[in-house]
Amino acid sequence: MEEAGRRRYPEKPARVYLFGTCLVDLFCPEAGIDTVRLLEREGIEVHFPADQTCCGQPAHSSGFPGQTRAVALSQLRLFPEAWPVIVPSGSCAGMMRHHYPKIFADDARLLSEARALAERIFELSEFLLHVVKIRLIDQGAPARVALHTSCAARREMGTHLHARALLGQLPGVEVALHGHESECCGFGGTFSLKHPAISSAMASDKVEAIKETGAQTFVSADCGCMLNLNHTLQKRGDGLQGQHLATFLWQRSGGERGQR
Repeated sequence: MEEAGRRRYPEKPARVYLFGTCLVDLFCPEAGIDTVRLLEREGIEVHFPADQTCCGQPAHSSGFPGQTRAVALSQLRLFPEAWPVIVPSGSCAGMMRHHYPKIFADDARLLSEARALAERIFELSEFLLHVVKIRLIDQGAPARVALHTSCAARREMGTHLHARALLGQLPGVEVALHGHESECCGFGGTFSLKHPAISSAMASDKVEAIKETGAQTFVSADCGCMLNLNHTLQKRGDGLQGQHLATFLWQRSGGERGQR
């Protein structure tokens, strides 16, 4: 085991599970596909349990504990082998790692299962950096990019640090810091539905800050944020569009054979 910060990391496994997330499944399938490609290129066999659905975060953040528990319970036993569970979303990974044990705190048996699963939950960039110890070879043209990390991913999983470290392996990529980097993009799951005017204003502030950097694109490890910002840009008629971190890393590192 290797320790980085307060979490202890295992050796690189031969097999992992993929928890694809709702948004990847419905709106960003390329992020899921590129996640699998990155892992398989490292010699890791990826298993995708077909019965997986939502992590339960929308119900949890909206104040519906009963529905949250039901959704979380349906995911709890989908990953029976002791393999890592890779999540290409820091907010969903945070939900499963940090909140599942709290949801089942009143039931000793379920709490034990939730804790065991939580220990195996890894956000994608964290897993690539600390477990796979990936070494990317940059095969793209020089580019200036901005990074956006969801609120939950930043504060619960430290995903912004992992993403910066991975982007830092690409000498042709300049990561442009923007003034609203630590602020919410306005998506916030159901927040954007309940408070659309506030959400829209927050997204506008975010895209303005990104554009002021002169970045050619932005990357995010959370599809909800990426979709919110991309749709805001599209509505404004702006050609700037963001990519999921998995897709950006896959393309920059040359597709089929970008490292070793």
